[in-house]
Amino acid sequence: MDEVRVVVAHSERATLRIGDVFLKVDADQARIDVEVEAMSLAPVPTPEILWRKPPVLAIAALPGTTLGRLGGPSTGSPAAWAAAGATIRKLHEAPLPPLPGRAGRSIVAVAAELDDECELLVANGVLPADLVTRNREVAEAALRPWTPAFTHGDLQIAHVFVDGDDVTGIIDWSEAGQGDALYDLATFTLGHEERLDDVIAGYGTDIDLDVIHAWWSLRSLLAVRWLIEHGFDPFAPGCEVDVLRSRM
Repeated sequence: MDEVRVVVAHSERATLRIGDVFLKVDADQARIDVEVEAMSLAPVPTPEILWRKPPVLAIAALPGTTLGRLGGPSTGSPAAWAAAGATIRKLHEAPLPPLPGRAGRSIVAVAAELDDECELLVANGVLPADLVTRNREVAEAALRPWTPAFTHGDLQIAHVFVDGDDVTGIIDWSEAGQGDALYDLATFTLGHEERLDDVIAGYGTDIDLDVIHAWWSLRSLLAVRWLIEHGFDPFAPGCEVDVLRSRM
């Protein structure tokens, strides 16, 4: 009998793996609705949906492995990272999905959330004031007009699978929708700055690196307290706090 392995679990959702099947349990069915619709619309490889019985979504495992994880070593050849960049570009050029996603929040809303979060990080002694202030300055470059694209919205390195130099699929689409394409690219390369050139080579267009750096800072600032509150460690080597320190 296959054992049950907890992939990720916190108070909002959990993902379990049993053999070649992933079971996603989510208290918010709207997120699952977004995930199912996005996978049906995305012109890139996605997992096969096996069945759905709220609050559970069952999907088939993808072949291959990820290119690494935040806080761990990056793996794969430069060609594999370039292939991921080309796949991300294909997604971004697809017809727009009907609704905004995580990467599509308004500049005003993101700026307000960021300012509130920075204040809390300093007031509660979570991070030093100079670290927060510097990264808030860097983050400003992300707060600019952008052309909507079909975005994944949570394109962490652990969500893209490759086999050799080929992308076999992208998982976890619950934050997908219209959004800023550079948010996806920054999320994918977060903590793996050394792979950015390979990804951009595969993506195939000029990229504003200041905006990528800005999204690294912005995403990390917004994530630190949430991660701590949900049992994760943003202070682990190579993770969000180290990303913030790299901008000093």
